[in-house]
Amino acid sequence: MRYKSRYRAGALCVLLAFAASSVAAATPAIEVQNAWIRWLPANLPAAGYVTLINTGDRPQILIGASSPDFGEVSLHQNRNQNGNIEMLPVDRIAIDAHSRVSFAAAGYHMMLMQPNKPLKPGDRVSITLRFAGGSSLTVEFDVRRPNESRTR
Repeated sequence: MRYKSRYRAGALCVLLAFAASSVAAATPAIEVQNAWIRWLPANLPAAGYVTLINTGDRPQILIGASSPDFGEVSLHQNRNQNGNIEMLPVDRIAIDAHSRVSFAAAGYHMMLMQPNKPLKPGDRVSITLRFAGGSSLTVEFDVRRPNESRTR
């Protein structure tokens, strides 16, 4: 009988340790500021902007994003190639330890395609950011007109 009790206690400790490590892996050391989506009429593709701050001691690698409100969310970067601005997809964005990456129209941004419902300024959209190592972070983005203040 004591053997079964010890076995159960040991199994419980293993499960608790696994759960604790899973929670730690599921939450990156990222703070979020100024998350917003540039609204465009007629269900045109929208763009998402945000500042990601890595408060941890290790780099974080953003590898993708998704949203229940859009059929496709992809990471892009505008680059100047021989005097021409090109929008190129990227598969990862590194955020060094104790640093920040700001998404902006002339740099990194999220392309939000195939909206599942009409959006309007004032709406909020959940976007889940996925990081290397299996962690993720769900962020609420404000939908704004292109000319609205960006630092609410």
